[in-house]
Amino acid sequence: MNVVSLTATLVLATAFSAFGQTPAASPPTPLSQLLAEAGTNNPQISAADHGARAAKQIAPQLTTLPDPKFTYQQLGVGSPKPFAGYTNSDFAYIGIGASQALPYPGKLQARGEVAERDADTKQAEVEVTKTGIADAVKANYLQLAYLQQTLGVLRQNEAVLDQLIQDATAHYQVGQGMQQDVLQAQVNRTKIVKEITIHHQLMGQAQAHLKGLLSRDQGSPDIVTEDLRETPLKRTSSELLAMVRQNNPQIQVDTSSIQRQDAQVDSAKREGKPDFEVGYIYQNTDRKYRDYYVFTFAVRFPRKVRVNAEIAEAMEKRSESQRTLDAHLQQQLAEMQEGYIKAASDEELLKEYREGLIPQSDAAYRATLSAYASNREQFIHVLSYVTDLLSLKLEYAQTLVDHETAMAHLESLTGATLR
Repeated sequence: MNVVSLTATLVLATAFSAFGQTPAASPPTPLSQLLAEAGTNNPQISAADHGARAAKQIAPQLTTLPDPKFTYQQLGVGSPKPFAGYTNSDFAYIGIGASQALPYPGKLQARGEVAERDADTKQAEVEVTKTGIADAVKANYLQLAYLQQTLGVLRQNEAVLDQLIQDATAHYQVGQGMQQDVLQAQVNRTKIVKEITIHHQLMGQAQAHLKGLLSRDQGSPDIVTEDLRETPLKRTSSELLAMVRQNNPQIQVDTSSIQRQDAQVDSAKREGKPDFEVGYIYQNTDRKYRDYYVFTFAVRFPRKVRVNAEIAEAMEKRSESQRTLDAHLQQQLAEMQEGYIKAASDEELLKEYREGLIPQSDAAYRATLSAYASNREQFIHVLSYVTDLLSLKLEYAQTLVDHETAMAHLESLTGATLR
């Protein structure tokens, strides 16, 4: 191998050892900016928000008295014709009246309380939707960042293999190498080209998903992410568990649902009270007869069978909501613990890659490359170290994105900012 070729290979090896993505044509977009954009433009969030606003309009409908009734009467005598007997019978009259239903005191307020608690539940569900969309945006962003970053590593490795193929060909031409060396290097390069193609496909899918979450046009410019960086896990497991109990969006929904069912139980019990209706009618006869004045007062007594069934239904639903809360709480706590263990173990792995495996593999590759340049090492060993170093760097990148994805999910579970 000549000096120029060796120098070029070492330069490429230095570029290969630098973990990072290739320069992008457009500036990177921070994740926080995309989260804000999704919160503003995502149609699922908008639909949930409109549903919550609609739910707030139910309480005023239920706490308002029933619509009053206005009545017009005309009683004829001796004939079905209008006003028959009005001038010659004191039974014929024209009546005008009004009536108003009056629910038992407290019934309307109880119904309104149920509606208000239902509106609170709808609002809490909006937060669940927002959290779910934010979690999806984070996951797609991090996956896209991983693909963009590892694409740079693959391209750098492709350049290294191109140079090695030239060197192996030169050695073979002067009788210092074997044709199998060249063929093996070309096979490895083809595998890298395949991986690059797959990366482009996966990047296109991630771009499509991310643009969909942001409600962007699919023909809009592609999103460029910031470089992946490790976020240290600063919270303890017990602190995160307490945050789940206090701030988890799904737990907030379940808690609100229990409060709604408590109000429903109270309302169902009050429905057993009687309702009233008052009415007044003025009946006008011909002036030679005296007028009539009618006042009515009615009481409606709810049937106990129906009321008791409503109370039993409300109490069973309250128990159902409590069990749902318990189940969801255990599920969220388990997910939090799994995520915490994942993030903590990934931090240890990242340290091993960063401080041990990758530097050692890079040093072994450089030493083997120098020995090969001096005809003291076989080409297959150089190729093996190139492949090992690439695998380690891709494993490091995968562990890093797994760690950051776990941290992002912990944010969704705890409602806290951890990244």
